[in-house]
Amino acid sequence: MDLTTTIVGMSVAAVLSIIITTVYQITFKGERYSQSFVHTIIIMSIIVSAVMNVISDNAGVAFGLFAIFSLIRFRSAVTDAKDISFMFFGLIVGMAAGLNQITIAVLLTIFASIVIYLLDKFNYAKGKDTQILKITVPENLNHEDLFEDILDKYTDSHVLRSVETTNLGTMILYTFAIRSKINTKDQDLLNVIRERNANLKVSLSYLEKLE
Repeated sequence: MDLTTTIVGMSVAAVLSIIITTVYQITFKGERYSQSFVHTIIIMSIIVSAVMNVISDNAGVAFGLFAIFSLIRFRSAVTDAKDISFMFFGLIVGMAAGLNQITIAVLLTIFASIVIYLLDKFNYAKGKDTQILKITVPENLNHEDLFEDILDKYTDSHVLRSVETTNLGTMILYTFAIRSKINTKDQDLLNVIRERNANLKVSLSYLEKLE
């Protein structure tokens, strides 16, 4: 093992992982930003570069290492699929740097970072998140297709999740999972529904799980 090669690999991994995490911060759109997650990407990239340098000539150890990696579980759940891709991004760059494939590591970082930035910049594949729509109606207005035409007009998809009675059986609560059309404003949808449900309570949330 060449000590100089190891140091160069770790240095390259550190610099490139800082670029990766900078792109991550610029394009982050989630609700739970974690500084420790950013640090983890950088640290793991450096560690992997050193490990790959050590095992580069030993295939058996390399396979054993990947078996160990497959058993790793993070104490904090990664809730965003993009976070997983950034973690994998950092690992691959670290592996390339550790194997002294500096050109590949640099090209991967530059190319992938540009693609990620452009996807975020132009809001590619934009769509609204799944929402939970809860509508209260008087018992005498209860029928399954009461809001079907409204939902067809204002949403790309809608699924009836539950129907339950409230207020000692005098009211019916419908719960739908919907994805609004891009040009649908939440307030417009609520106003149209209120015109049909006798102006009773209507709620729309972006929580994907039912309470």
